Amino acid sequence: MKTYGVVMAGGGGTRLWPLSTKKLPKQFLNLSGRETLVNEAVDRLLGVADKDDIFIVTNASQTEVMLSQTAGRVKADHILAEPAARNTAACIGYAAITILKKYGDGIMCVVPSDPYIRDEKGFQETLQEAVKAAEETDALVTIGISPTFAATGYGYIRSTAVEGKAYRKVEEFVEKPDEETAREYLEAGSYAWNSGMFIWKASTILSYYKKLLPDIYECLMKLAEGFGTPGEEALLWEVYPAIPKISVDYGIMERADHVLMLTGDFGWSDVGGWDAFDALKSRDENGNLTVGKTLLLDSRNCTAYSVDKLIAAVGVEDLIIVQAGEAVLVCPQAEAQRVKEIVEALSEKGENSYL
Repeated sequence: MKTYGVVMAGGGGTRLWPLSTKKLPKQFLNLSGRETLVNEAVDRLLGVADKDDIFIVTNASQTEVMLSQTAGRVKADHILAEPAARNTAACIGYAAITILKKYGDGIMCVVPSDPYIRDEKGFQETLQEAVKAAEETDALVTIGISPTFAATGYGYIRSTAVEGKAYRKVEEFVEKPDEETAREYLEAGSYAWNSGMFIWKASTILSYYKKLLPDIYECLMKLAEGFGTPGEEALLWEVYPAIPKISVDYGIMERADHVLMLTGDFGWSDVGGWDAFDALKSRDENGNLTVGKTLLLDSRNCTAYSVDKLIAAVGVEDLIIVQAGEAVLVCPQAEAQRVKEIVEALSEKGENSYL
């Protein structure tokens, strides 16, 4: 059975403001020093799917940049543009119905565009095992990440071993825990971080939409009616914004009756905020992580990221300081996840030039 790669790349990356903006969100940034995040995601999939079988789902407002950045990597008609952001159930459903109706059934490997993965070979080997499991069992398969510390910023998956198999049976998806609960999960040994990666047959996931998310399934069927017709684009813009907004985790994964998990141990990091940059860069002897023009005197455990201006600090600790464009961010390391609140506040005030 053919294997398809699907990269979800429509997010705004608000927790990496001001480096990540509406005009150039984080999937288009080169954070590793090698390639942009979206191109790295595409390149990793080449170990599992053929170049002509890779798709990207993005926001319509980002289509022009996406076409430019992925030229030569992804076919132009394989970049699926969402007229509106409707969460991951709509995004994945759109890709699934497009693949099934236009190209034929196959295994979809659905991955987000933004994680950093150190061991690409290990990632590809895990994905190949997941493809095998999805084809043999007709299950919904996900990748769980072996936890390395008691993280409170990730959802978790509880699973049990299946004798003689590389995959495990998923027993429960759990929300982001508090620190005490996260430590208990780490000690239990039966919990993994939820990576947001999914592997399944296009026909199988659509059958779950029909069963568990009938409203979305109906919208997807309407979209399919327009495929290959002159009115395809107009129908997409009419129907898509009306799709109910829900994540595939809430809508399907937590309610499905046949979910399996492969454990990933390939140096995964969700570069979701400024507190996650340790996966990409090393800290110096004072615990400081610096990029660009920076001067930190008598300062410890800080992250300083400058695009084109000097950041100078003296006698500070545990701060994040970021300069990009006309904006400067300063916040405690412990408050890194609240950066998106700044984006929301600026939007409410109409200060869109900074976004």
